[in-house]
Amino acid sequence: MEKGLFITIGVVAVVLAVILAIVYFTGGFKEENNSLTTDPNTKGIVLFYGLECPHCKDVEDFILANNIANTVNFTQSEVWHNKSNAQLLGQKVQICKITANTVGVPFLFDGNDKCYIGAPDVISFFKAQAGIQ
Repeated sequence: MEKGLFITIGVVAVVLAVILAIVYFTGGFKEENNSLTTDPNTKGIVLFYGLECPHCKDVEDFILANNIANTVNFTQSEVWHNKSNAQLLGQKVQICKITANTVGVPFLFDGNDKCYIGAPDVISFFKAQAGIQ
């Protein structure tokens, strides 16, 4: 086979693996921080995270240290151990028109059509929402 075909097959395989991983693995932050959801009709700000994700832990620590849950109304959905939450993440990714191979956690959907990927962007979003400099 041609080298280009091997590369194409490899890229397709990686994209499929990412999609399958998102669908297969699912879970959540601590319930006392804010509400948890698996409802596909969830509206508003949704923070998606992975239970064992170190970057998600950084976001969680920021949320706790700054009482973000008391100033910003948002929902949390763990996606590494909960298939329903992973599917919800997939729906929000489509709304934001993001390609599957760029999706990771922490991932925040702002309730409209904007998404934030990674701890720095998610923390910046929460700082802005909470009025933190």
